[in-house]
Amino acid sequence: MSDKDPKMSKNLRDIAENAAENTLALNPLVSLRAEDMFGAGTNLVRALASQPQAMMTQWMELANDMTKIATQSSEIAPDRKDRRFADTAWNNNPISKGLMQSYLAWSDKVTKMVDDLDLPDKDAARARLVTSIFVDTMAPSNNFFANPTAMKTLFETGGQSAIKGLRNLLTDMTENGGLPSSVDTSKFKVGENLAVTPGNVVFRNEVLELVHYTANTDKVHERPLLVVPPQINKYYSIDMAPGKSMIEFLLAQGIQPYCISWRNPTAEHRDWDMSTYIEALDEACEAALEITGAKSVNIMGSCSGGITLSTYAGWLAARDEAEKIHSVILAVCVLDTMASTDNDMAALVTPETVKAAKLMSQARGVLDGQDMAKMFAWMRPNDLIWNYWVNNYLLGNEPPAFDVLYWNADTTRLPAGLHGDFLDMIFTNPFLNPGAMVVGGQPIDMTKVHYPTYVIAGTTDHITPWKAVYETARLYGDDTTFILSNSGHLQSLLNPPGNPKAWYMKGTAKQEDPDTWAESAQKHEGSWWLDWGAMLKENSGKEVAAPKKPGSKKNPALGPAPGTYVFED
Repeated sequence: MSDKDPKMSKNLRDIAENAAENTLALNPLVSLRAEDMFGAGTNLVRALASQPQAMMTQWMELANDMTKIATQSSEIAPDRKDRRFADTAWNNNPISKGLMQSYLAWSDKVTKMVDDLDLPDKDAARARLVTSIFVDTMAPSNNFFANPTAMKTLFETGGQSAIKGLRNLLTDMTENGGLPSSVDTSKFKVGENLAVTPGNVVFRNEVLELVHYTANTDKVHERPLLVVPPQINKYYSIDMAPGKSMIEFLLAQGIQPYCISWRNPTAEHRDWDMSTYIEALDEACEAALEITGAKSVNIMGSCSGGITLSTYAGWLAARDEAEKIHSVILAVCVLDTMASTDNDMAALVTPETVKAAKLMSQARGVLDGQDMAKMFAWMRPNDLIWNYWVNNYLLGNEPPAFDVLYWNADTTRLPAGLHGDFLDMIFTNPFLNPGAMVVGGQPIDMTKVHYPTYVIAGTTDHITPWKAVYETARLYGDDTTFILSNSGHLQSLLNPPGNPKAWYMKGTAKQEDPDTWAESAQKHEGSWWLDWGAMLKENSGKEVAAPKKPGSKKNPALGPAPGTYVFED
């Protein structure tokens, strides 16, 4: 099933679509440690004790709100977008309405109280984080006996909803690390209803497979597009279900896409670091060039794949091999680590937490994808935890069957070496500080990287905020084309033509300030894919006859797409 499946109820579709905006294509790499949360809570209590006026002011206002609620004269109402209280019973039932209004009044005052405290920026961010998690947890919608929808469903099903909910809870406790399942995995299978575009693996080394997709046009452009996906999650986000597959779209444009499928590392691969991945990527690039006969590739990377791509570009420049790349496309990718710390979760990233994260992955050999998923879920608990808590346990429903969420749950591991390199980037900011990162003996200096560049961001992307992605465009030069798509992290990319709600803004990254750029950028209706397709055609060389068979004598076909590495658990 997909997000448009008519069998999916509106409630489940809403849950799925909202959660899809919060996928973990770029996971937090630093664990959410209990001691950090406890320390943040302790500092908050101390601040409240030393600044009692902030608490007293809000509690007095809360008492006034509670008086109005008790006399049913309160006008407190949830935000229209707050789906926790969408059931009309929250307003029609006096008890439920009182619970809802009391919670909203209390949560508002608690939040304002923390905001009113005079705290250093780092401590204030930590206090907001701890408070928001606590406030979201205490919502009456999460309580079986307080949630009118859960009680109504209990009576309508003769208690079966409670039995199913308990069964779901026990299953998740034993099989999903204690988190509510976000997707019905039984409805999907890679190679059957996901990642089904025809193609072949034409190169394989220990780190990756290279998938070449079969042309469906008589002629193709001679210069291939090499796609570098994130090492986190499987590569097939670019080849999701038919109808919203980027690969399917590219083939229709006569583009020759070659896609990297990273291997899912185990503890024995603990020493794989950025150098390992760059050297493996270079071998794949050489294979794509040999098969097509082209002298250069267009290359595209998203999220951590964009970080890898940019490192590769700097590595090639240091080796005087920059001519292997013709143009660069980066999607939802932040290279300036100082530009990406505008969220409260970033307040937990300190030298101490980074050191602890390194030690943990070094001890295990890998950073496990499920550990990253848990960390990410607590960044967006209403979307990624409590939605499913209510749906799966209180209502006894199965989780939604949504392809993006299946991909999101299909997590991978990071080897300790690469995890450590990513963590080092937080403080060294190597793409802005030439020589701060050395890969395979080559110092990375982005001032030596000069390519036609096309950068895409999402308006509501909180994982890689668009203003931080704009700094990526600026890093590649004033002439970089910057595209701002009207959606979140992954949904801004999975944006095929035909979506009536789609729009994007386009302009070069000449302005220093992103808001100034937005004021002058041109708005276009529809999907940015069409603009991207036209740009690729211009940069992909002349048209030649489509290859009659996959691979070449030197790099023969090794098996059908989606390959073998994508199936490794």
